[in-house]
Amino acid sequence: MNIDNCLPFIDRFARMNAVSTALLRGLLAITLLLLLIAQLFAIPATATEWAQRVPELAWLRVPGIVISAAFILCVQAVMVCLWRMLGFIRADGPFSARALGYITVIIGAIVVADLLIVLALVLLAAGNAANPSVMLLGCCGVVVGAALALLVGVLRQLLRKALELQHDLSEVV
Repeated sequence: MNIDNCLPFIDRFARMNAVSTALLRGLLAITLLLLLIAQLFAIPATATEWAQRVPELAWLRVPGIVISAAFILCVQAVMVCLWRMLGFIRADGPFSARALGYITVIIGAIVVADLLIVLALVLLAAGNAANPSVMLLGCCGVVVGAALALLVGVLRQLLRKALELQHDLSEVV
């Protein structure tokens, strides 16, 4: 097979990649904006409304706002890291040592978010404020968060190994 035959495919893939990256960045920007609006307006308003409806649980208002805002901040940190890593597609290619730092931040954000879910569950249980379904969903969230952190950790190790192999290959060539 001649390399000249592959050039149209490579050009088409590069254009698709640029379009996909632009679309993904647009979606990330919209989601970040919506999460910021939720953080600043929706969560405090909802917490205040619930505190007025159920006065015996009003003490959960401030911890609920703080935990929810911190959880959203973790999600936003992951999204910013993904935004930055999208830039590696054009600049450094898929294998970049700089990506390891961003992946470490992503793992940390997932772990912190998981701990925030645990804290929320403890507060809800202490206040007898949640039915068993909410507690079950929270426990599922903790398990999914732990699995996600482990999965991203494994992918980080695979990237590290690929970087080592790439380095070794560049020395040979």
